Amino acid sequence: MKLNVFSQIIKSKKGMTLIEIMIVLAILAGLMTVLATQVTKQLGKAKVREATIAMGELSKAIEMFYTDCGYYPKELGNLINEDSECSSWGPEAYVKNDKRLKDPWNTEFIYEVTGSSYVIKSLGADRRDGGAGNDKDISSDEI
Repeated sequence: MKLNVFSQIIKSKKGMTLIEIMIVLAILAGLMTVLATQVTKQLGKAKVREATIAMGELSKAIEMFYTDCGYYPKELGNLINEDSECSSWGPEAYVKNDKRLKDPWNTEFIYEVTGSSYVIKSLGADRRDGGAGNDKDISSDEI
């Protein structure tokens, strides 16, 4: 008797048709596409901001090096490894590890010293000169 009642309940329930399931899947796919596009755009913008912040931190480390040594480092590696030409280097590294010398796209920052000034540059997401949007070069001169 109980089995008979249970089978009647199951038979009376109406399921979804294939067309209804396909419509639901199409709606979900559309929503996922819109969300994925927005998330990707925001991720790109976040990496650009992260590169700008990293350049600011490197600039502070370079200025501390300049204060201690009286000249700008010849290369960014001098912020981690002691410079033999500087008698008052440190006592600790100006940058804790070499990962700080790379941009968010895992490419080393370009560092150029010209006498009394310096420039730190990232080539952006495309890792090539020029570009627009997230591929645009980022320079410490623009910060």
